[in-house]
Amino acid sequence: MSPSAAIVAAWIFWLVSWILAAGWSARTASRADLGAQSPSRVLTLAAVVMMIAAYWPAPWGVLWTTPVVIGWAMLALAVIGFAFAWAARLHLGPLWSDAAAPTEAHRIVDTGPYGIVRHPVYAGLLLAALATAIERGRIEALAGALVLVAAVSLRAKLEERFLRRDLGAEAYASYRARVPMLLPFAKFGAAASARRSGGG
Repeated sequence: MSPSAAIVAAWIFWLVSWILAAGWSARTASRADLGAQSPSRVLTLAAVVMMIAAYWPAPWGVLWTTPVVIGWAMLALAVIGFAFAWAARLHLGPLWSDAAAPTEAHRIVDTGPYGIVRHPVYAGLLLAALATAIERGRIEALAGALVLVAAVSLRAKLEERFLRRDLGAEAYASYRARVPMLLPFAKFGAAASARRSGGG
C-alpha cells in the first residue's frame, strides 16, 4: 500500500467512525443558533470537494512529488490528527455536540485536549488535512486544506461567540487567556487575543 492509499483509508475510517457516533450527541440549547453555521458548512463542503479532486487523474495540478519516506511521515501526522480529534470528542463525553451552538448542559472544559487548544477536534482535522495536502502535492489538495482552515476558523469563532454569551464573557476570557485556539502551546498569542477583545 502506498502512503496516498493509506491516507485515504485513514480518512475513510475516521469519517465512517465519526458518522456512526453521530447519535452520541447532546441536544443544543438553542436551535436558533444553527443557521449561523451555514457559511462554515459551505466552506467545509468546498474543501472536501477540493481534497477529493486531488485524487482524480489529471495532467495538471501537480506541485511536487513527495518522497515515499515523507509520505509515510505525513500519514503518521494524519493519524495523530485523527486520534487527537477523537480524544477530544471522547473527553467531552455527554457534552459533545455536532453543532456549533452550546448544549443544554454545557460548561467550560479546560482539561485533556481542551487544556492544549480550545478546539482540539478542529486542530486535529486541520493537521490531518495539511498532512494530506503535503503528501499529495497537488493544487487541489493544498487549496482544499487552506479552505478548510478558513472554514474551521470561522466555525471556531462562531462557537466562541455563543460560549461567551451562554457561559459568561469573563469566565470564557479567562480560558482564552490560558489556552490557544488551534495552535498548541501558543499561549502568548491566546493571551494577546484575549486582551485585544476586551476580555471576551
